[in-house]
Amino acid sequence: MAGALDGRVAIVTGGGGGIGQAYATGLAEAGAAVVVADINEAAAEEAAATLTAAGHRALGIRLDVTDPASAAAMVERVKREFGRIDVLVNNAALMSEIPKDPLATLPIEVWDRVMRVNVTGPLICTQAVVPTMKEQGAGRIVNQASAAAFLPGGLYRLSKHALVGLTAGLGAELGPFNISVNAIAPGLIETEAGFRSAGAPGTEKRTARYAGIPHARPDRPPTDLVGTLLLLASDAGDFINGQTINVDGGWVMRL
Repeated sequence: MAGALDGRVAIVTGGGGGIGQAYATGLAEAGAAVVVADINEAAAEEAAATLTAAGHRALGIRLDVTDPASAAAMVERVKREFGRIDVLVNNAALMSEIPKDPLATLPIEVWDRVMRVNVTGPLICTQAVVPTMKEQGAGRIVNQASAAAFLPGGLYRLSKHALVGLTAGLGAELGPFNISVNAIAPGLIETEAGFRSAGAPGTEKRTARYAGIPHARPDRPPTDLVGTLLLLASDAGDFINGQTINVDGGWVMRL
C-alpha cells in the first residue's frame, strides 16, 4: 500500500522495537511521517534515525503512556514538527514483564501497574490526540490487543480484553467525528518479548500452543501484522470502526 498514507502523520507508541518498530516502518513505507514514541528514548531515536536514513520523515520522542503530561507534551511536539496528527497506534504495553501469579493471590500493586500501562495508557494517549483529530475532521486510532484476550487466563489476557472493550466504547463515541477506533489482536508473533512470554521456538511450551492454531505457519514475523494496520489507518478501512481484528492464523475464531 505504498503511498496510501502520503501527507499523513502517524504516532506509534512503544515503537522503539518489536512489533512497534515493524508498525513504524510499515507506516513510513506507506508514505506517512512517523513519530516513534517510547519510554526508552534512545530506542525511539535510534528507530527514527533508521527510518530517516531510509529516506522517510521520522521523529523519535520519549513518552510515558501512563502520564497525561507526557502525552500532552508529545502531541505539542508532533504538531510543531509536522502540523497534524492523523493516526495513533497504541502499541506500548507490558507482557513478558508480568508475573504469572494466580489472580486470586496477585499483588494489587501489580494489577494496578499493568492496567495503568495496558489499558489506561491507550486512553491517555487517545485523549491527548482527539482534540487535534476533531479539529482536522478525521483521525484513525489503532489499539494493540491480543488474540489471548479471548481466552481465559491471567492478568495480561484480562488487560487486553479490557482494551477490546475500550476500543468499542471509543469507536462508538468518536465515530460521529470521523475518528475510527479499532484494534489488532495478534497471535503468536516472532519477537523477543513474545518468546519470553510464550516460549521460544522449539520449546515444549511454544510447540504446545501450535496445536490450537490451524494455519500451516502458526508463528509469524511482526511484518505480517502491518497489512491489517495499513488497512485500518488508510482510506481503504474508512468504514471499519469499533472492531477488533484477529491476525492469528485462526487461533481464535469468534462466531
